Amino acid sequence: MDSNGLTPEVLRELRAPRPYPAVSLTMPTHRRDRHNEQDTVRLRNLLAAAGHRLEADPGVDRRARTAVMERLTAAVAEVDLRHALDGLLVLADAREHRIWYLPREVPERVVLADTYLTRNLVAATAQSRPYWVLGIAADRATLWSGSGESLHEHHVNGFPMTPPEESWDVEREERVGNIPSTFSDEETRRFLRSVDHAMGTVLARRPRPFHLVGLAPALALLAEAGNATHTAAGRLVKGGLTDGPAPVLLKEIRPVVEEHARREKAEVLDRLDEAKGRRTFAAGLDEVWESVREKRADLVALEEHFRRTVRVRDGHLVPVDDASATGPGVRDDIVDELVEGALDGGARVVFLPDGTLDGHDRIAAVLRY
Repeated sequence: MDSNGLTPEVLRELRAPRPYPAVSLTMPTHRRDRHNEQDTVRLRNLLAAAGHRLEADPGVDRRARTAVMERLTAAVAEVDLRHALDGLLVLADAREHRIWYLPREVPERVVLADTYLTRNLVAATAQSRPYWVLGIAADRATLWSGSGESLHEHHVNGFPMTPPEESWDVEREERVGNIPSTFSDEETRRFLRSVDHAMGTVLARRPRPFHLVGLAPALALLAEAGNATHTAAGRLVKGGLTDGPAPVLLKEIRPVVEEHARREKAEVLDRLDEAKGRRTFAAGLDEVWESVREKRADLVALEEHFRRTVRVRDGHLVPVDDASATGPGVRDDIVDELVEGALDGGARVVFLPDGTLDGHDRIAAVLRY
C-alpha cells in the first residue's frame, strides 16, 4: 500500500497497543528496476536481523516468536519491488502484517515494541502532498485521491454519485413547451447540492487541498449549490474527465496541482517573513524541535529531502556527522519524528523544494506565541 492510503482511522489503529512484540522494519529502496536485486538482498538481511532480535529478546516466548516470524516472512514474500519508491515499511505482529511503499527515504532498522512505528509513514504521507480531485458533470460526480504520481478513484463517502432516476414529467413538457435544460433543471441543482454536502463530509474527515474538474456550467452551478466546494484550491474547466481514466486525469490535473504548490510555497515564505517581525519565528532543527515538543508550532516548513542524524543531549539535538552512528540517544530519523509530532500537535506541515530554506538550516516554523 502506498502512503496515500493512510487515513486517520488507519493511523489510530496502527498506533493502538498490541501484544509484544509488534515488529516494524524500515529500509531505503530504489525506484529503478536495476537496483531491485540489491534491495532484495537487503530485505532478506533485514528479515534475518529481525529473527536474531526476536531470538535474543528474553521477553519473547517461543510461540510468539514463531508466530511473528511467520507473519514477517509472509510479508517479505509479498513485497513487490517493482512498486518500490524511496522507502519500505513492513509491519507485523503475531496476527497480521502490512506493507507500505513510501515516497521518502527511511533508515534501515528493526524495531520491537508494543505499537507499530508510524513516524516514517506519517512524514512520507505529508511529503507526498495528498489532494482530492472532484469530477463534476450534470449527471455524475466522482472523487479521486491523488499524491505524487498516484491517482485513484475514491469509492466511499457516497462517491461516485448519480442523481436518482426520475420519471419524465409529461405535464411539465406540455405546459412549458420544451424539455428542461440540463443546467437549469431543479433535479440537477438538487443533485449538485448533495455532491457539495458529500464533499464537505470528506473534507471534515480527511482535510486536504482539492481541485474541481468539469465544464464551466457545471462548476458554476456547483458553486451556487453550497459552501464546501468554495474552498477548492484549483479548477480545471474541461469535460469528459469525470470517469478518468486515472492516467489521463492525472496528466490533465498536474498543471493545476503544480500551480497550487507554487502558491503554497509563496504563502509559506510570506508567513515566515511576517513571523520574524513578530518574533514568532524559529529556525534550525533544534529550535523547531523544541517548539514542536512544547506544541507552540503553528506551521512547520522543511525541505523535501532534509535528513539529519542527531544525538539528544541535555534536552537539545546535537548533529552527528556519522549517519551510521548508533548508541544511547542517537536518532537517525529525527526529522520524521518531528513531522509526526508537529501534526499531532495541530501544526500545519509543508515540504518545500530543496534549497528554499538554506538560510534557516533547511527547516523553520511559525509559532503560536
